[in-house]
Amino acid sequence: MRLFLHTATLLGSALLVAADTTTTINAKSNYGSWDGWGTSLAWWAKAFGTQTALADIFFTRNTVSFNGYTLPGLGLNIIRYNAGASSSNADPNGDKMIVSPNIKASRQIDAYWVDWTSTSPNTSSWIWNVDANQRNMMSLAVARGANLVELFSNSPVWWMCYNLNPSGSTSGSSDNLESWNYDQHAIYLANIAQYAQQHWGITFTSVEAFNEPSATYWVGPTGTQEGCHFDVSTMSTVIGYLRNELNSRGLSNIIVSASDEETYDLATSTLNGLTSTAVSQIARVNVHGYQYGGGRRDTLYSAVTAKGKKLWNSEYGESDATGASLASNLLLDFVWLHPTAWVYWQVLDVSGWGLITANNDAKTVGAPSQKYFVLAQFTRHIRPGMRILDAGASNAVAAYDASARKLVIVAVNTAAAQYLNFDLSGFSTPSTNGSLVQRWATQIGSGGMQYQTFNDTFMSGTKFWSRFDQNVIMSFEVSNVVV
Repeated sequence: MRLFLHTATLLGSALLVAADTTTTINAKSNYGSWDGWGTSLAWWAKAFGTQTALADIFFTRNTVSFNGYTLPGLGLNIIRYNAGASSSNADPNGDKMIVSPNIKASRQIDAYWVDWTSTSPNTSSWIWNVDANQRNMMSLAVARGANLVELFSNSPVWWMCYNLNPSGSTSGSSDNLESWNYDQHAIYLANIAQYAQQHWGITFTSVEAFNEPSATYWVGPTGTQEGCHFDVSTMSTVIGYLRNELNSRGLSNIIVSASDEETYDLATSTLNGLTSTAVSQIARVNVHGYQYGGGRRDTLYSAVTAKGKKLWNSEYGESDATGASLASNLLLDFVWLHPTAWVYWQVLDVSGWGLITANNDAKTVGAPSQKYFVLAQFTRHIRPGMRILDAGASNAVAAYDASARKLVIVAVNTAAAQYLNFDLSGFSTPSTNGSLVQRWATQIGSGGMQYQTFNDTFMSGTKFWSRFDQNVIMSFEVSNVVV
């Protein structure tokens, strides 16, 4: 980085001199082709799955009026559909699901396979009309351009569990999937994938059998959602069954992903603990971002790369409505983890956690948080198919669209107000001198700008710059750039 001085900044009647920072975009770098941005559907889609305006907000880049607000659509193209584990039906022995007293109704997702009498999806052991709202939102998303759909499981169906409780084992540290049901769990997911293709017009891109499986907090008697612990050896076995069940149904094009661990460090440990056969049967490593500013993202990236797999941050969420945490952790992911996709957990949720505040049980929707507009700075500009570049700084992300010859830069300033300069001299054609660089800005925090558009930035030779107030995020689009 180099320091320059701008001497022509006029604020009010005072001529100010401000130090600024220059970063050079590495045009030759390549951290992969961007797969996209997404969200998991359960639980919000169970509550609001029929609302087309919400589908427009999250899965298009249109300007959408909703609930008194005008919102820039996020343009998410990845959806994660949750295969439920709950039902009220008794099993052939007359046993019923054990329900944790702490779980909300909105977090119980209906299972399609209600008893073990038959593995055939065309029998009465399977009920395909449940979970209509989540399934409807999945269809609405696909109709609006969502092109990557993952089927995932928080827990095996209740009757496959040792304690009949899909919120976890009694201790939380032991496997809750009965050993004789390892293949049944795989059959359940494979049958859903096949049925979806044949009857719903949905082809899943991938199937994930686990959710934070190494965690010890999936305790059935006190659980607040569906969840299940799996030892690493069990994961290896289930992965093999799942791959075989998909193949036997002619679904070899659907990849298996694993293991959706809560943290980067756990993901590395689990990946290294899987058998070589299991590793060969997965095509992508999924990890959750709940280690936030901690953990060795770089170690996980190296481990995944060494094994020739793709890497997604498949779930992220926190309670900071300002967007500061989201921006910080997204930048850390781009700089150190290098995923090719990034998925927010619940776009509608309680205040702080939701991009838009909502109550899934009361079925009420409130206001968008500032975090919504911070995320829009990324999702609306870094688009699927773009090549992720080394932006040359820890506070910036760069992506290049070769077909459109467009460079996108998203940058954050958390320091005192300053100019940020961007040097494109590494490109063979760094746009035309004097050409417009469009920019969009959002204030991180409460109030302030919410994705405001500006047409006041221009190329000067191989550089352009913009003044950032403190805690501002901006996106820039530079046209006619050639590597």
